[in-house]
Amino acid sequence: MTAPDDLPYRPCVGVVLANRDGLIFAGQRLDSDSPAWQMPQGGIDDGEKPRKAALRELWEETGVTPDLVEFVDKTRGWVTYDLPPELLGKVWGGKFRGQRQKWFLFRFTGSDDQIRIDTDHPEFSRWKWVQADEMLAGIVPFKRAVYDQVVTSFRAHLA
Repeated sequence: MTAPDDLPYRPCVGVVLANRDGLIFAGQRLDSDSPAWQMPQGGIDDGEKPRKAALRELWEETGVTPDLVEFVDKTRGWVTYDLPPELLGKVWGGKFRGQRQKWFLFRFTGSDDQIRIDTDHPEFSRWKWVQADEMLAGIVPFKRAVYDQVVTSFRAHLA
């Protein structure tokens, strides 16, 4: 068995989708029975640029198309997190120790009825707009440090 420290990080993007009031999109994970709210995120395909991956993930998870958002900011570097021991070897085919993420802040310019979580491969059972502190309180513990870094980076643009 490969030691966790020898495994690479999965290249990934995350999206902070903020509405005009600076509230953040939060989705309840479909695969969790307990409260597990998160922002849209997912892997970067081979050869894909991070910003393009972010817009693709946003569309795949929320139905929000690029014409309904404005780019505001991105994290300066990559942020990483390690999977907790109970998930190591069980997700992503056991190939990764965690994720290395580039985060993007987009301002949502559409209307709430244009957010469609009933996508071809749904990730969320429901969604809501939340303040940054509520987003931080609702994330699973092993992702909290990443979310704290991301929210801190974008705080000036959020409610």
